Amino acid sequence: MAAKKILLSEEDVPKRWYSILPDLPRPLPPFIDPKTKAPGVGIVPKIYPKAIIAQEVSKDRWVDIPEEVREVYKLWRPTPLFRATRLEKALKTPAKIYYKYEGVSPPGSHKPNTAVAQAYYNMKEGIERLATETGAGQWGSALAFGCMMFGLKCTIYMVKVSYQQKPYRRVMMEAFGADVYASPSNQTESGRRILKEDPDNPGSLGIAISEAVEDALTHEDTNYGIGSVFNHVLLHQTVVGLEAKKQLEAVDDYPDVIYGCIGGGSSFSGLFWPFYYDKVSGKAEKDTRFVAVEATACPSVTRGEYTYDHGDTARLTPLVPMHTLGHDFIPPPIHAGGLRYHGIAPTISLLVSEKKVETKAYN
Repeated sequence: MAAKKILLSEEDVPKRWYSILPDLPRPLPPFIDPKTKAPGVGIVPKIYPKAIIAQEVSKDRWVDIPEEVREVYKLWRPTPLFRATRLEKALKTPAKIYYKYEGVSPPGSHKPNTAVAQAYYNMKEGIERLATETGAGQWGSALAFGCMMFGLKCTIYMVKVSYQQKPYRRVMMEAFGADVYASPSNQTESGRRILKEDPDNPGSLGIAISEAVEDALTHEDTNYGIGSVFNHVLLHQTVVGLEAKKQLEAVDDYPDVIYGCIGGGSSFSGLFWPFYYDKVSGKAEKDTRFVAVEATACPSVTRGEYTYDHGDTARLTPLVPMHTLGHDFIPPPIHAGGLRYHGIAPTISLLVSEKKVETKAYN
């Protein structure tokens, strides 16, 4: 009988993250400073710790996980890999379907894999508070948890439609010690400007990012924490795929295809990057396909343009090379708040353009 769940021991928690940057088919295009229109990172050094900036651009394939971070990971990692035997039966498919279940973390998602790391690096550099955005509340819950673990304060701007749809996510964030505001809010200049133009604006991740970035820029003791899109976030998520590889080895199996949903791209990247490494290094047992699946309500990759765009509505961030629907795009208020982002990770955009990753959109 097929195993329904594949478990690892605490000692199997990865000791290193994997970075895809050295193994991309071509280098990522640089960020563009919106003021100079030349390659540059703009406000990034003002709102991120030095260690995170180094990881964002590092060409090191393997990055050591600090022991303090790994010890927190052990509260829930390794996470189980399940085989969906009932789904296989319902679909009458000969395929074996596996899924990696990240819901066992204290906040209930994959997001703490990077939230804990970001809180740690900010704590080490003397930062006292982190500001961030959240859609459905998963990232906000995770950063609130990470900040609690390392003694930092946390301020979260939650997209208004999700703030109203998901009150218990707000309760969780507040239980972890965070202050939570519906975005657009009256806490920031960018929020007040949008509310003046449209008091009933449902919010978007782009707007919430603008508020969080403005908060970080205007307070010396505060940095910004980002939940997806940027390289360092995707790097931290590779604990998911690294564990999955070991779990599949335990049952003598290897994937033909890896599917993942994408909003900003962190959960999908965390799962497929280690298998992509197998493929480019000649270690893969199969010619695995990688398929990114997005919502038709916010089809950044399947309908968007691959160009430079801001990551936020107020145009505070550098110009990022990515597929985008436009930084001022306001998606419909669908329940899957984390998928309501106008752009996507630059690494995914590059891999899609090079036909290394396939894309689908569903409603």
